[in-house]
Amino acid sequence: MAALICGSMAYDTIMVYPGYFKNEILPDKVHILNVSFLVPQLRREFGGCAGNIAYTLKSLGGTPLVKAALGSDGGDYLARLRAWGLDTSLVHVAPDSYTAQAIILSDTDNNQITAFHPGAMQSAHLTRVPAESGDIRVAIIAPDGRDAMIQHAAQLAQAKIPFIFDPGQGLPMFDGAELMHFVEQASWIAVNDYEARMLCERTGQTLTSLSASHLRAVVVTLGAEGCDLWESGQCTRIAGMAATAIVDPTGCGDAFRAALLFGIERGWPMKRSIELGNRVGALKIACRGGQNHTLNPRELGAV
Repeated sequence: MAALICGSMAYDTIMVYPGYFKNEILPDKVHILNVSFLVPQLRREFGGCAGNIAYTLKSLGGTPLVKAALGSDGGDYLARLRAWGLDTSLVHVAPDSYTAQAIILSDTDNNQITAFHPGAMQSAHLTRVPAESGDIRVAIIAPDGRDAMIQHAAQLAQAKIPFIFDPGQGLPMFDGAELMHFVEQASWIAVNDYEARMLCERTGQTLTSLSASHLRAVVVTLGAEGCDLWESGQCTRIAGMAATAIVDPTGCGDAFRAALLFGIERGWPMKRSIELGNRVGALKIACRGGQNHTLNPRELGAV
């Protein structure tokens, strides 16, 4: 069975500032902010939520089906997916756009400042979710073009494919009514603690009320502290996994969500899926980039 991943594919330019943003940004001067950071470390990685999720899901032994958009410069990314043995029939290539680009600056505390050019993402809605679900067991709506997220959620609901709503950094694009419509169509929600607060403020809901609705679960990630699992109005804290090294947080959330998809696809209890996600996230943060970590499914308890 396959997991359909609707989201962005991007090239990440990642820079590391060997200091602390908090020491360089004066709170009383943010209205005239003009800051320059010297970044000795720079590299370019394959990224984007869909690409990162697919990488980890494939590494766990899952079957990702990517639904995304690339630009005219995306040939090497398309070849990369095919080298993993993935079906790329749902990847749209926009000849007049660049592939989405993320410029990510991290400091010593793993705080991040990101600039993002959507590029071909804005054409992602031109490829539809298959009307016949076939062997698609579960899906995820991850950050993507605004039209794509709206249309793909509706198409998944129409095809009766259960999906995770993962608005991520795309959450500010939607007002409360639009977010509630996503929630009504979804089967699960996955957000970090900041996104959870914004989602509740915009919709007028609480995590208690959301999880007491038709949703099977609301998952709120808490970084190193682990994750809160909300089911039927009740919250369970699931402890995090200590990482051997803190190297790069880029893509940790995507790795975690791949584990959720892997567990859901196999009918696992959500707690077990989250525990796998915490282990995978701890391994990912010890590696640079969103698609360079190595996983052993047997050692992770994924088989």
